[in-house]
Parts: sequence; structure tokens; C-alpha cells
Amino acid sequence: MAQRLIVIGGDAAGMAAASQARRRRGRDDLEIVAFERGHFTSYSACGIPYWISGVVKERDQLIARDPATFRDEFDIDVRLRTEVTGIDLGRREVVARDLDRGGQLRERFDTLVYATGALPVRPDWADDGVAGVFGMQTLDDGAALREWLDAEPRPRRAVVVGGGYIGVELAEALIRRGLTVTLVEQGEQPMSTVDPDMGALAADAMRTVGIDVRTGVEVTGVEERDGRVSAVVTADGPMPADVVVLGLGVRPNTTLAGAAGLPLGPSGGVRVDRRMRVPGVPDVWAAGDCVETLHRVSGLPVHIPLGTHANKQGRIVGINIGGGYATFPGVVGTAVTKVCDVQVGRTGLRERDASASGFEFVSVIAESTNRAGYHPGAEPMTIKLIAERPTGRLLGAQIVGRCEAAKRIDVLAVALWNGMTVDEMTALDLGYAPPYAPVWDPVLVAARKAVDVLAESGR
Repeated sequence: MAQRLIVIGGDAAGMAAASQARRRRGRDDLEIVAFERGHFTSYSACGIPYWISGVVKERDQLIARDPATFRDEFDIDVRLRTEVTGIDLGRREVVARDLDRGGQLRERFDTLVYATGALPVRPDWADDGVAGVFGMQTLDDGAALREWLDAEPRPRRAVVVGGGYIGVELAEALIRRGLTVTLVEQGEQPMSTVDPDMGALAADAMRTVGIDVRTGVEVTGVEERDGRVSAVVTADGPMPADVVVLGLGVRPNTTLAGAAGLPLGPSGGVRVDRRMRVPGVPDVWAAGDCVETLHRVSGLPVHIPLGTHANKQGRIVGINIGGGYATFPGVVGTAVTKVCDVQVGRTGLRERDASASGFEFVSVIAESTNRAGYHPGAEPMTIKLIAERPTGRLLGAQIVGRCEAAKRIDVLAVALWNGMTVDEMTALDLGYAPPYAPVWDPVLVAARKAVDVLAESGR
């Protein structure tokens, strides 16, 4: 009898695991069933704001592989609109329900992949049943927001609550659609993935395109009219809104895992070993935004939900289930985003992360340009480096700038991954031509400045 693999979650990690396992195991040797509670498989959640704005014209452009492809080409039994509600490890079964037709079913497994992703953080007031309040995590969420924006009466005023990646990207998307947009952030600055001084640059960029950025403000509720949202409530008074989008971040979707007794780590994600196995539970694997992983700089377990990690982790799970051997070496948290006409990148530790991890460090901010200053298209760029004292080892980096800024974070991520010091970085042999970089690339300028500050601090 063929062994049976059940995958919970039909997006990046789950379907990467299923596809890779199928490539390595014959169709007669392994039966694969994937449960997905939504309407779509293997889509780019990161592309949703660009579909909302109209930059991406069609929803299906965001879908890498549809269920029919998985069924026909990979012989994977994809069951959409089927939500797994329980995991019985003793009986080696999952319990699921059909969200459209109703009814419950039980399916046995020999091997289980837990790839449930993450859930958007929702304050209690967002669950009061008022129409026009949207979380944003899945393509179904994006479709619901598009439908609201396109329906009559057309929304004119939007409030985005929270200034994380999804918040700032959707604020820009809504401005592009012609709405009046207010972004409300409880913290000192939006973009808490970077330090506040760099987040302030992102806030300035949003304000230049007409987004009203309010910091240090907490939303405590919503007002309604005829069942539709009409305003958000804050200590500063109500803010009119015909649509409210939550950008408060996400948390690992581990309700099922916790109920089944799978181990959870301090970050809230499912604990896994380097091969993405759930320790102490035979033939159960986990991957994607629901797991925690090792931060290669701090050495601590972290939850950093990114599609890059999910795809890699899912592939590793599939290789191992398929009889191969692969490990996931951890993360440094590299991420980039576009905030209106400004690019924001980060990798490694922020100042507060470095302090919490017990490092002594220095921080430097360097100003440069993306190209030779005399060349057309030269734009300013700000780079922040955080380096350990006294060793000079790079601990983290952040970039805010315009054209060609964000991809320079990849140079810094490679340096970080390989444990380089800022002194070693000053000798990096980077490409130079006036249309692409100054003779001293901004990365090198920042590294030189960090070396000087370290030298001064050691005197």
C-alpha cells in the first residue's frame, strides 16, 4: 500500500513540500492530499497590494500554480475550501470540514506537513461585525477588499491601522486608487522592522504623496452607519473612514498545532529541527510562516514570516520526505519593500535586537548616492550599519533610498551571513560604473564610517 502524505496549507511552504516530495517519490509509492481552506493555491501574497492598486492587472497573475496543475502534473489531490479542524496524532488522522457544502471527514496519514502560515493580528474591535474592516493575509482577503473598493457606494476615505509592510504597501495602493488615506501607527514611527530614525524617512516619503501619517496614536474601535464602517475611534477623536485595512503584523497560525500537542517555541511558532521535523513527533514536519527558526546573528529562535523562507523550508521538507537529506541553516531577516517612491531594506539586527541579545555595538548612518553624483538619475541613499564592539562584526544593516537602493541590502546580507567585519567589508570588490554606482559604493562608504567610529570608541 502506498504511504499517505497529508499537507495542511496550500500556499508556498505546503505546496513546495508536496511538489518536491512528488518529484522524488513515485506516484505508486506516495499518495499526497493537500487541504486548503481558501480558493487558491501557490499564490504571491506579497503581490496583493499591487493587484489592489492596479499595477498588477489580473488576480491570476499572482497565482504560480493552480489546483488543476497540481492534480494533472503532480498527481496531488488538492482539496480547496476544506479546513482542517483537528489533528489526531494517536490515530494518525486529520479532521476536516467542507466550508461550502458542510460535513466533516477524517483522513489518515503516514506523514504530515503542517504549513498553516500566519494570521493577521486583529484587535477585538475588528471582530464586531462592521462591514468594511479588512485584514490582509490571503488572496481571498485581497479579493474581498477589491470587491469592497469596486462596489457602490465607492469608498472615498481609507484608514490603514498599523505601519508594517502590508500597511504601508496598502496605503500606497489606496492612494493610487484615488482614495484619501490616513495611516495610523501606535509606535514612534511606521516600519518597525527598521529603527525609528530610518522609519522616519519612510514616513516622510508617504507624506510627500499625500498619505496622512499619524504616529503615537492607538485605534480603540470603529463607528458605523447602516452596518458599514464610518470612522475609526482614537484618543485624538474619530477619523472618518469608508474602508479600514489592518496592517498590524501577523502571528504564527498554530492553534491546531497547540491543540494537537506539537511543541511551540518562545516566538509562538512551531518548533522544528534543522531538517524541519517537529521534534518528538515521528513523521510530522512543519514549514513556512507557522514555524520559528534560528537567527544566525543573535542565535535566538525567531518568527520572521517571509515568502522566501517559506519556499525554501517547504522544498527542504519535500526533499527529506522524498528520501534525500537537506537542512535549513537559519535566517538573518533580510527584507525589502517599496514605500511610494522610496525603497526600504533591512537585514540582521536592529538596535533594540542587538541590545536584547546582549551585544555591545556602535551604529553609524552614512549618506551617499545610488550613482555617480554627476550622472543623470543620481538619487540620495541612507545606509545604517550596526557593528559589534570591539570586533567590528556586522550585526545588522538598513537602507532607505530611491532608485537601486533596496537591492544593495543583498550585499550586506551576504556579508552578514558570512560573519564579515566592517573592516573586511571596506575591501569588497564591488562593481563600479557611473550609471550604476559611485566609485565608492554606498556600502563601502558606510563600512568605512563604521570602522572610523569603532576606532574612536576604542581610544
